[in-house]
Order: sequence, then structure tokens, then C-alpha cells
Amino acid sequence: MKHFVSIITALSLLFYANGQAKKTPPPVKTTTKSTSTAVAKAPANTLIPITLKPYKNTWIYLGCYYGKGKTLIDSVKVDDNSKGVFKPAKKYTPGIYFVVSPHYSILFELLMDDKQQFSIDADTTKKDDAIIKGSEENDLFKTYSQFSSEKGRRLNELNDLYKKSTTKADSSKHRDEIIKINKELQDYREDLVKKNPESLLAALLNAMKTPDYPPVPVVNGKADSLYPYRFVKEHYWDDVNFNDDRLLRTPFFETKIDTYFKTLVVNEPDSIFNEVNYMLLFARTGKEMFPYLLTKFTNKYINPEYMGQDKVFIKIFENFYAKGDTTYLNAASRKTIIERAYSLMANQLGNPAPQLELSDTSGKIVSLYNLKGKFTFVVFFDPTCGHCKEELPRIDSIYKARWKSLDLKLYSVNVGTSANTTEELKKFIHEKKLHSDWIFAWQTKEARDVEQAAGLPNYRQLYDVYKTPTLYLLDEKKQIIAKQLSIEQFNDIITAKLKNKK
Repeated sequence: MKHFVSIITALSLLFYANGQAKKTPPPVKTTTKSTSTAVAKAPANTLIPITLKPYKNTWIYLGCYYGKGKTLIDSVKVDDNSKGVFKPAKKYTPGIYFVVSPHYSILFELLMDDKQQFSIDADTTKKDDAIIKGSEENDLFKTYSQFSSEKGRRLNELNDLYKKSTTKADSSKHRDEIIKINKELQDYREDLVKKNPESLLAALLNAMKTPDYPPVPVVNGKADSLYPYRFVKEHYWDDVNFNDDRLLRTPFFETKIDTYFKTLVVNEPDSIFNEVNYMLLFARTGKEMFPYLLTKFTNKYINPEYMGQDKVFIKIFENFYAKGDTTYLNAASRKTIIERAYSLMANQLGNPAPQLELSDTSGKIVSLYNLKGKFTFVVFFDPTCGHCKEELPRIDSIYKARWKSLDLKLYSVNVGTSANTTEELKKFIHEKKLHSDWIFAWQTKEARDVEQAAGLPNYRQLYDVYKTPTLYLLDEKKQIIAKQLSIEQFNDIITAKLKNKK
């Protein structure tokens, strides 16, 4: 079989991923833990012979796309005749694969079918002419690529003619032909999917397409401006199965997910989780897809880009991890996720801030809730932290310039636990000239021991203090209204809150 164009190019994608595969030392061995192997044991006759000229007595590799990345999943040493055989211990998960040279450059792509009983014959001097025998999937792709390549060349010609048109008639003529050929391509794809609904190529075509909305309806003489958005969102995932592990072996499925959340999902925790929940529930029967998506969304929202979206992670925890979906995790990861979830539950936006009753520099216990003001700014810091040495003076400056006049109180917690905590704190206060109106508090060892003996959560857990400085803004009722923002963003929120009250 002859490959006329790259698989990704033939599928008309805009983000064809080319270049170097990740370097790993030869040989590459497939194992049950590999992210790129399937769960089904490979039959004894699952062999993929390859001839790759002019390489002799050297290692060559088989790789695949995985999410947004690429990975090598197997290797074979070709002999004096440039021949070798890939013999997987377990069947490869079908998808878009590529053969990689001894120098780790991608030579050509192929479709890995489910049978995996085909042969490859290629020459690196003519890498676009790789011949694949015994694979219906690659035969189907050959026919498709020939058709799309031919139509693509004609479209390029027509686009050039259209740009150079000097008369309205010529412009209209070329535009009509462009529309006609695009429809032929679309009809060809739809017919291919209809006739081969279970094929890998059909799954790829379904996954890459973006719905085109019909004419915008006019209601009472006014066009419905939101109709295109609603239509595209409603049909964005038509014919895409989230439990299809094959889609992980493409470079566009995860990108399509990211585009969906970025452009079509309301940037609000409950709306985001509704989409995440749908995808995860659909993907449950995907032996690779479910843990992949669960991990992806966990990583995205455990440390979210936008304030308040950690609520999505909490909901993921409550609906999946807390109900037993932890078998994919090692002990350390499981512990981290559980502890982080319970920590974040205590400091969600709109919740009352956890109480703080800590010792100040004079040894007096200072209660957070005894501070009276329209706002309270809580700072967890370490006197030895380089970033804290920069941020606390900046906080002091904006406090003196504006926040003090707005009746804002400062409550800072030194998280240090060394024997020299008191000396370090006093030195820090003196060097940074932070005497005015600051409350500096810390937890003594005795108080920490009592708390631990009682089995109570500490302030690090309650305020999710895993880095310094950690910052919170509270309202006059000590409810959390902002956290983990820049000083400028906190100031903007204070301004917005005051404006809303007026």
C-alpha cells in the first residue's frame, strides 16, 4: 500500500505534529504498565514484519501519539537484510502510529488496526511510499488519501485562481467550484463513515469534525445571535465515543477537548463539572480513556488556572475518587488527592474562613474572628521564603496607601516551625519595616502538640497552605471572597465589592 500523504495531513488537520520522537535507550520493551499497550493479550500470530532500508543491524522503533504527546512503545533490531519483526507481548491499542529511525526521527505514519497481522515494506529514501500489506484499515485510508489529495490539489488551484480573479463572473465561478469540491469531500467522508462505521478511520473523521451550523433563525424579525453557539455546543461531540481508547492514539482528540472547554463551556465551576462528569461517566468502560481523562481533569482543577475552579476538583473527588475510583493511583498519589480534597473543602469561596487562634509576638492569643473590619487579609508566610520577602512589603505598601482607609485588617501567620522561629520573625519584621498595624502570629509547639493529640486538622490543612505566601481575602463576616491571587487582583476585588455595595 502506498501512502501519498501524511495521515494527519490527509485528515485535513491544522496541527500536524511532526519532528522528533522522545529519545529513549534501545531496546524499548512493551509491558502491561505501558501507557501505549492495550489490555488484550496479543495472539501468538500477532506479528508485524518490517523491512526498512537501508538500515542494517540497528534498532528501529515503533511509536504512537498519546494525548498531546508522542511516545515510543516498541523496538526491533533489523538484520543484514533490513528486516525485523515487531512482536508485542500485548496487542497495541489501535490508533495513529509511526515508525522511528535509529536517530529518533519520525519516518512515516500508519494506522494500527485491531488485527495487527500486516507487514511494512519501506525505504527511507522514499518514505512516502511505504507499502503496508494485509491491513484493511490502511487500505481504506489509501483510498481516502488518494481522493482527498486529488481534491486538495484542485482546491489549492481554485483558491489561487479566486484570489487572482479580475472579474465578478470569474470570482463567482471559482467560488462555486470551491463550494462544490468541499461538498464532494464532505459527502465522501460521510459515505465512508456510513459504510465503515466501526473502522478506525471513521472514528478519526468523527473525532476531528466540527459542526457547521445551519442558517440562523429569525424570530420576530430578529436573528437569534446565540443560535450558532448553542448549535455547535450541542453537536460538538456527535458520533464521538468517550470510551473509545483509540482516540488517545491521535494528536487531535485531547486538543479538541481543550478547545471545547475554552470556547464553549461557561467558565464557572458547576458548568465545567457538568461537562467533566458527562465525559467521565461516558468513558467508564474505556480501560485507558477513563483513567486518562480522570487524571487530566484532576491535574487541571486541583491547581486551577482561575480562582474558584478548585471546586471542580472537589466534585470530581466526591463523585469518583470517594466512590472507589482510586485503583489507578499508587499509594502516594492516593494520599495526596485525598488530603488535598479535604483541605480544599474547608476554604471554598463563600465559606466562613476557618478559625485561627494563634500566639502573637507578645505571646498573647489572637483570634481571627475578633478582628473587626470591612475586610480581613490573611497571609501565610515564611520569613526565610524569598518570595515572601518581596510580597509582604508590597502588601504593606498597598495597605498604607489604600487598604487601611477602607477598614481592612491584616492577619499574618508565620508557618515556620524551627527552633529559631521567634528570632527569624523579629528579624524579618525589623528588616522589612512591617511594624504598622500588622498582626504577626504563629502556632507554638505546645499548641501544635495539643491539636495533633486531639486529632484536629491544622491550619495548613484548613487553608490549603502548601506554598508561601498563601493569601486570602475575607469580608466583614469572615467569609472567603478571594484567594491565591496577585495583590493587584485582590485590590480589584475590593474595589468591585465596594462598588457593588454602593
